[in-house]
Amino acid sequence: MTTETQLDQIALMFDAANVIIHGFDGIINRWTGGCEALYGWPRKEAVGKVVHELLATQFPAPLEEIRETVRRQGAWEGEVIHRDSNGQTLSIATRWSLFNPTLGKRAMIIQTNNDVTGMKRMQDDLAEREAHLRSILATIPEAMIVLDDAGRISSFSAAAERLFGYSSAEVCGRNVKILMPQPDRDAHDGYLSRYFTTGEPRIIGYGRLVTGQRKDGSVFPMELSVGEAVTNGKRIFTGFIRDLTSRHKTEEELRQSQKMEAIGQLTGGLAHDFNNLLTVISGNLEMIEGKLTDERLRPLLREAQEAAEDGAKLTGQLLAFGRRQPLNPKLVDVGQLISSFSDLLRRTLGEAIEFRTTVIGSSNSALVDGSQLQNALLNLVLNARYAMPRGGKLSIEISRVKLDADYAQMYPQVRTGDYVLISVTDTGSGMTAEVKQRAFEPFFTTKGLGSGTGLGLSMVYGFAKQSGGHAQLYSEVGQGTTVRVFVPAVSRVAGDGVDEKSRPERSEPNIPRGVERILVVEDDARVRRVAVSRLISAGYQVIEAANGHQALDRLEEYPDVALLFTDIIMPGGMTGDELADTVRTLKPGIKILFTSGYAEPTIAGRELSLSTSLLKKPYTARELAIRLRELLD
Repeated sequence: MTTETQLDQIALMFDAANVIIHGFDGIINRWTGGCEALYGWPRKEAVGKVVHELLATQFPAPLEEIRETVRRQGAWEGEVIHRDSNGQTLSIATRWSLFNPTLGKRAMIIQTNNDVTGMKRMQDDLAEREAHLRSILATIPEAMIVLDDAGRISSFSAAAERLFGYSSAEVCGRNVKILMPQPDRDAHDGYLSRYFTTGEPRIIGYGRLVTGQRKDGSVFPMELSVGEAVTNGKRIFTGFIRDLTSRHKTEEELRQSQKMEAIGQLTGGLAHDFNNLLTVISGNLEMIEGKLTDERLRPLLREAQEAAEDGAKLTGQLLAFGRRQPLNPKLVDVGQLISSFSDLLRRTLGEAIEFRTTVIGSSNSALVDGSQLQNALLNLVLNARYAMPRGGKLSIEISRVKLDADYAQMYPQVRTGDYVLISVTDTGSGMTAEVKQRAFEPFFTTKGLGSGTGLGLSMVYGFAKQSGGHAQLYSEVGQGTTVRVFVPAVSRVAGDGVDEKSRPERSEPNIPRGVERILVVEDDARVRRVAVSRLISAGYQVIEAANGHQALDRLEEYPDVALLFTDIIMPGGMTGDELADTVRTLKPGIKILFTSGYAEPTIAGRELSLSTSLLKKPYTARELAIRLRELLD
């Protein structure tokens, strides 16, 4: 049988298929009916043409390499792009087989083609959809977790990694109950089994408030929405998780503010009415004194008058808390006022307590009642002395601060603007969380019977609010306490008689930016979130931790951290300066920036070194950015 006859039989046998027979020079020798249908060229037009020119073939490798592979191995297969007679591109899965006839005859290539254009288009569409989905999942703030019907994690989004502290590789394939605290952890498998048996949707639904557990063991409130789907006969569950920590804390702040407002209205009203009664009592006692003839009764009368005076002082404090005391606000330089008052405060504290006053800046003017401010400071100093029975350190710092929208968002009762800040910091015993919660309430005291009325801090709180400012308290057990009183600042009048505020504002340069990686360590989730947001907006790469131990783990994961930005006083057994000492040992060249709500230079009993950089809370985005560039450049 001749070679041509063999080729005719092959072409005839596979006429319905897409078969092209050509030489190593590419000239088409046979062209089946299947090729006519696929490419649009009839047999008489195709035969004799160069196949890769006719079909405008795009090869995955050089043509000569493909031909050499056919010569050596007898076959080659791959995917190419062809163009039909209408100019449409086709994705083709092709196989080239060597047809080697009798000796002396020319070798031929039998090319079989399969049109995979539709399949390729589906694959590209699927890849595009998958990329789109991954993009969505990477940007939505909620964490997403996908489970199989056994409760094993099959997908763990980037937001879930940030929320729970696990990497996707650590949790995929494990039961989702590792993300739950007890008793939910032990009960979860039972919930799932009961659902499959009875259809009771214990885990299916929207907006369920539950508790999650992070890798470090800490728990947090979260909102869980779970959906169910069946694919290829298998159930999958998709859960979306929203962290409620910040919302709960904001709600608690708002409840506390509303409670203090209600107590203030009540106590202010009672004090006002009680003052009227005291006025009657003291007035009648005075009239009786003028008519008293029995000298033996005079000591009793004086004792009654003194008791009425003490009652008047108490009602005055109650009126201060209720913001109903009469104030006589005047333009006062707070720094000068407190400096002139410091000798009395030093004598009040005694020799066992080291006292320091620091005034920052030259413009600390406020419209405030000076005598009431001094009274508030005296109350704070007396409280500090009680917290340091064996001595310690107390510092008062006066500075001017600007509270921005970020700060007001964290504390709903605070208004933005310029304030004069008076920080009173002691190194005493500190307060528990329960005591801090009630510290500003009237008549609440931790002192022994007869040692105090419980109105000192409440008076300070009321005075600050009535003056248009506010008061905040920071305290840690065994570390000390800082009470911060904010009063609205007033711009001083310039020498030309023009208020500084009326001058045109100078346009400030853009906030300095950077690209370095920064580790943010802050136990307050809201403060941490604001700091991280500010840094990312300024171009930095940011990783975060809630305490010192977690920070060391993160530092091990990211050795390229250029700067540690840490709070000083944190729970968990490791303070910020202790963390800094450990980090300096591990990375001697790292830059460190501290932040604290305590006053400088003494921070909860810690004398920081002169080389240490401290950014006091509250700080603005600009102050943070400038301090970072000062350290990193």
